[in-house]
Amino acid sequence: MLFQIQEAFEAVRDFLELGGNVLVLITILVFFMWIMILERIMFLRTRLREEMRELADVWHKRADHSSWEAHQIRDSLVAEIAWDSRKGLDIINTCVALCPLLGLLGTVTGMITVFDVMAVSGTGNARSMAAGVSQATIPTMGGMVAALSGMFPAIYLERQAKRRTSEFEDHLASSH
Repeated sequence: MLFQIQEAFEAVRDFLELGGNVLVLITILVFFMWIMILERIMFLRTRLREEMRELADVWHKRADHSSWEAHQIRDSLVAEIAWDSRKGLDIINTCVALCPLLGLLGTVTGMITVFDVMAVSGTGNARSMAAGVSQATIPTMGGMVAALSGMFPAIYLERQAKRRTSEFEDHLASSH
């Protein structure tokens, strides 16, 4: 078991070395993105429900539900739930958008490495050129895979935020 874990770490290390520094940057970004995604999922499943109950209690304790002021208070409560449920989603979406761009940066830096090798040793040093080509292609693939891994959870979180806000608004509107 320990040997298998050590082998897995070595494989990841070798992969990061092949992709160069940009792949390390993509890995850090993906780690941060997934921490944000997991935090949002946990928040939507736990704390948001509590907040919705607390704010619904504030609404139900009011005697007046039909005046202009009551409608403004209800809109404010709904806006608070909408705000809380969407917190961090812009950061997650930005991380998703940055991943392919960083992959493209890896492509450019890898190609610069290839051109440097060609300038110094000509086209005869295929091994050095291959290292540059792998530095050019692996970050591109890594950036695309990273973006795809975050895109679907980001869409899910957006839909959940809209759904929870709509449910809360409907709940307050039906409790006149």
